[in-house]
Amino acid sequence: MTPSPALLAHLRGELQRHEPFTRLRPQTLETLLRGARQTYHAPGELVLGPDSGVVTTLRWVRRGSIRAQGVDGEFVVDAGELFPVGAMLGRRAVTSRYEAAEDLFCLEFQATVLERLLGEDPVLADFLHRRLQHLLQLASRAAQASSASQVLAQQSFEQPLRAIARPDPLAVGAQTPLGQALDRMHERGVGSVLVVDEARQPLGILTRHDLLGRVVLRQPHLALDTTPIGAVMSQPVHTLEVDRPVHEAALLMSRLGVRHVPLVEGGKLAGIVSERDLFALQRLSLKSLGASLQQAPDVPALRALAAQVRDFARHLLAQGVAAATLTALISHLNDRLTVRLVELLAAPRGLSLARACWVAFGSEGRGEQTIATDQDNGLVIVDEADDAEVQRWREFGREVNLALDACGFPLCKGGVMAGEAACCLRQGQWLERFGRWMAQGEPEDLLNASIYFDARTIAGAAPLLAPLQETVRGTAPSSTRFLRLMAENSLRLRPGLAWHGGLQAEGGDGGRWLDLKMHGTAVFVDAARLFCLAHGVPGLGTRERLVRAGEVMGVPGHEREGWASAFEVLQMMRLRAQVRSGAPAAGNRIDLDTLDDIDRQLLKEAMKVARRVQQRLEMDWVRA
Repeated sequence: MTPSPALLAHLRGELQRHEPFTRLRPQTLETLLRGARQTYHAPGELVLGPDSGVVTTLRWVRRGSIRAQGVDGEFVVDAGELFPVGAMLGRRAVTSRYEAAEDLFCLEFQATVLERLLGEDPVLADFLHRRLQHLLQLASRAAQASSASQVLAQQSFEQPLRAIARPDPLAVGAQTPLGQALDRMHERGVGSVLVVDEARQPLGILTRHDLLGRVVLRQPHLALDTTPIGAVMSQPVHTLEVDRPVHEAALLMSRLGVRHVPLVEGGKLAGIVSERDLFALQRLSLKSLGASLQQAPDVPALRALAAQVRDFARHLLAQGVAAATLTALISHLNDRLTVRLVELLAAPRGLSLARACWVAFGSEGRGEQTIATDQDNGLVIVDEADDAEVQRWREFGREVNLALDACGFPLCKGGVMAGEAACCLRQGQWLERFGRWMAQGEPEDLLNASIYFDARTIAGAAPLLAPLQETVRGTAPSSTRFLRLMAENSLRLRPGLAWHGGLQAEGGDGGRWLDLKMHGTAVFVDAARLFCLAHGVPGLGTRERLVRAGEVMGVPGHEREGWASAFEVLQMMRLRAQVRSGAPAAGNRIDLDTLDDIDRQLLKEAMKVARRVQQRLEMDWVRA
């Protein structure tokens, strides 16, 4: 039945607590609701199945949950979720059986209405076509606000905003031609222009960030000489009094997702602060940190700088930096730290870095180190080195390992470190070891060896590593046995989904925990490594591997981008957890009971993608 007017108002309030309804245009939401139909299903009742025919409605779960059984196994659709999005957009029947797990109340939206609205409301279209990427964006905003609060607890941002404000910001009237305003932005070399009234009270703002969507891509194209800036400005503009503390601007930027805050005094424009101004307060930058690491005089100095690197990472997380960018920056700075350590400790021992190379394995080798990370490294030594020289390199490796431990990188529990005999070898010994693994390695051998296939030179003679990488790339594609064993090992780690499709929790420590590394990111890391080895695709980063190998494998673009987005979802959650805990092991776990609705949906979607990736891996290399 069609909802009554009173019920329409109630349903509108319910929907507006969930995405994408929170951001739909009022007329879009009204059209959806007026054409909606309420349905009820008893526990165990079939809601939808392959025999139901082409999907003609999109359903939103108001109360209750659905247990679905399909080619991807069993999964659950919870309250607040839409289904079946793919079948509705594809105008096909579903491939799964959807049954009510309990008393189920749904709203049904007609597909014909939705198809029309998709062309009118870009928010709705973007959400349905790019659901995972959209959830990732929402989570990033939430992480930015959450992390900003933690950063502010560590910084003294209590001084008044007038102390850091830029006076005399560029300001124009609402009727100023857009082209003229842009010319003045260019002349002043600024990233924003404020719009004020005759009393210099702020009315709106136009930033460089706004130009692409509001001006450049606008259809029909705007006439720059006649279009008033008031027609494209962001409004209302959020201001603060100049005497308010700096941290209020930081929180305002985080909560609203803005980069500039105009400052007023007595209601009139008095200045402006930007995200860059606040970031400058932290006295940290990639350039300055890199230079400091390169010039550090000793291990104690590097230990202090290592703490600054972690602080820098926390600040970047608070700025909303994406997981892939953040882990790449962390890895870059950790590389610089390691290079300096190697240089400082090799010289007193009379060791020449032209005769060996320091190699990173695992996450550092992939350039994906998170805030809390342990060591995985080794040394490749020239073949002509005698036993005495090898012993000196091993002692040196141990010294570097201990220094890295002092800098906050714990010793590897598995012994994958340059100071261990198994990881400090001549080039020929490494080649023999790699060849043996790939030709006749047993499952357990390959389980332990997979980390070595992510090798990257950090310091020293890089050509020493090249033959090892060439051996792996040249041998793997034609080695069916090797690939099958690697696939079987990868399948030992299962995504964090229970048999019914809900999130799989482990008890203990007063919470319901899920290990985001063991049952999340590691699934993608292993699969991406195998995809690239099997198809001879170069690349070390997991995201790069997923996208490039997926293209070679003929995986549709939206699917391989979904793989990469799901991996980044899990990486971002790990980073946030590590900021809260500060410990490598604990930082990989998340308490499911602390998740909000967005994070819970996001995590479940990412785990579903992980399961589909493993199913492809299993079909291609285990069952083939």
